[in-house]
Amino acid sequence: MDNLNLIGTFAEFKELKNIDKATMVGVLEDVFRHLIAKTYESDENFDIIINPDKGDLEIWRNRIVVEDGQVENPNAEISLSDAKKMDATYEVGEEVAEEIKLSSFGRRSVLSLRQNLAARIMDLEKANLYNIYKEKVGEIITGEVYQVWKKEVLVLDDEGNELVLPKSEQIPTDFFRKGDSIRAIVYKVEMKNNSPLIILSRTAPEFLERLFELEVPEIFDGLITIKKIVRIPGERAKVAVESYDERVDPVGACVGVKGSRIYSIVKELRNENIDVANYTSNPQLLIQRALNPAKVSSIELNEETKTAAVYLKPNEVSLAIGKGGLNIRLASMLTGYDIDVYREFEEEDVDLDEFSDEIDQWIIDQFKSIGCDTAKSVLEYDPDDLAKRTDLEEETIKEVIDILKSEFE
Repeated sequence: MDNLNLIGTFAEFKELKNIDKATMVGVLEDVFRHLIAKTYESDENFDIIINPDKGDLEIWRNRIVVEDGQVENPNAEISLSDAKKMDATYEVGEEVAEEIKLSSFGRRSVLSLRQNLAARIMDLEKANLYNIYKEKVGEIITGEVYQVWKKEVLVLDDEGNELVLPKSEQIPTDFFRKGDSIRAIVYKVEMKNNSPLIILSRTAPEFLERLFELEVPEIFDGLITIKKIVRIPGERAKVAVESYDERVDPVGACVGVKGSRIYSIVKELRNENIDVANYTSNPQLLIQRALNPAKVSSIELNEETKTAAVYLKPNEVSLAIGKGGLNIRLASMLTGYDIDVYREFEEEDVDLDEFSDEIDQWIIDQFKSIGCDTAKSVLEYDPDDLAKRTDLEEETIKEVIDILKSEFE
C-alpha cells in the first residue's frame, strides 16, 4: 500500500469547481495531521508535502539525535546508533528527517482516512454551494427540468447542482416535461439536514422585474426605474415605472414598438397580462393610472385610513373592477390604498307637472304637445327651436328654462 491509494480522492477534489486549491490542500493536510496525531500522539514534528495536481503526498518525521539509551520520546528523538544506520555522518543534536510511508499506518487507518476525507469534501462542497447561491438570490437562472413531481419540480443547473421549484412558486398554467429548459429566479437558499436547499420561483415580483431588465435596455442601464411591481401570477400584473431622462417615455420604452419588448415577457409568464403605468408621487393620479383602462371621474382620499373612494360612470365600473376583481385588487396593491368603487350619481329627471306652482299649466301643455313632458327633455332643446315648435314667446321660454335649470344646480 502506498500513496497511489489516494490518487482517486485527489481526482475527486480536482473535479470540484467550487473549491479553490488552497482550501483543498488545507483540508487534505488537516485530515492527515489528524491521522498522524492519532497514531503518534503528536503531529508537531511532521511535515506534509501535497501536490494535488499529481496526487503526490509525502509525510516526513523530524527527530533529534540523542545518545544511545537517552531516548525519552521515540516520536521526537532517535538514538545515535539508529541514526547512523540511516546515515553514518549523523551526530548528536542534529535533526533527522525520515519519510513515513502511508502503508505504515495500516489498512484500517487508511480506509478510515479516506472516509473522513470524503466526508470533509462533501461538507466543503455543500458549504460552497450554499454560499454561491446565497449571493445569487434574486437573480434569474436557466436550468433543465430533471424530474417532475406533484408538489415540485427538480431542476439541474449548468454544473449539475439540484434546485427545487415548488408548486407554490409555479405559475398556475406552467407545465413542464423532463428535459425542458426553464427560467426562474433564485428565491431563497437555506440549509436543511446539513445540505443546501435552493428554492426557485416564477411567481415572485422579482422574476418579472429581472425579465424587464433583460428585455428593456433603458431599465438595465438605469435610465428607467421600476418603482413597484404587483402580480397575480398567470393572470395580471401592474408595473409602475419612472424615467430619469425627460426624453425617455418609460411606458413606451417598456412596451416597445407594437409591443415587441413586452411580448416576450408575456409569453414567458404564460400570457399574463401586464399593465405598465407612469409612476407619480401624487396618490390620486397614481390611483387613476392604476385603474386603467377605466376612466375615473373623481377620487376622495382618506390618508388616515389609507382608503380611496373612486367615482366612475356606470359603464366604467366593470372596467375598474376587472375580471374576477383582478384590476381593483392589483390597483390597491400598487398604490397602497384600499380602493372602493362607486357609480357616479346621476340626477333624476323631473316631470313638468311638478313645476305647476311656478309655471302656468297652459305653458306646460304647450311643451307636452311637442313631446317634452320632463324638465330634461325641455332643456335638451335650443330656446330658438322651442320658440319655433310652440306658440310661446321667447321671453316665456327663457323664464321656463331658468326655472328648470335651477332644479339641477
